[in-house]
Amino acid sequence: MARLINIGFGNVVNSDKIVAVVSPDAAPVKRMVQNVKGTNSLVDATQGRKTKAVIVTSDDYLVLSALQPETIARRFAAHSDLKTADGGFEEYEDRGDTHE
Repeated sequence: MARLINIGFGNVVNSDKIVAVVSPDAAPVKRMVQNVKGTNSLVDATQGRKTKAVIVTSDDYLVLSALQPETIARRFAAHSDLKTADGGFEEYEDRGDTHE
């Protein structure tokens, strides 16, 4: 079952497709972004703000986000913690968490 991760400003990405979340400052990452700029393989989800993370997907898409890579990784890990042994997802209430 696909889970969606919020990458900022109401934009979401399928967590099953995420390969890496990297900082856009490294030269190889900048080259990757430049190579796909102007194609359908680049998704700009920054809403005009500075790019702080580049998400690489298994379908060869690059997704630009204005959130820090650590923030996206934390959200990804939170979704992964909900996985059960059989690969499904348990509900929050089953874990004893409380919600307000």
